[in-house]
Amino acid sequence: MYILKLIAYILVIIGGINWGLIGFFGFDLVASIFGEMSTFSRIIYGIVGLSTIILLILNRDIFRY
Repeated sequence: MYILKLIAYILVIIGGINWGLIGFFGFDLVASIFGEMSTFSRIIYGIVGLSTIILLILNRDIFRY
């Protein structure tokens, strides 16, 4: 479980950095490395999204009062 959380955290951080670059500079790092909406870049986007869902599920106790 620790490895899953670690990988998910790393991927969410990468996704956050990518979105920051898009927001501030209009530069999509994933698209520049793997191609504009290529199959591989879509896989990367999907994995980052799944990592976010995994972290939400595994850390749902932080939303309790």
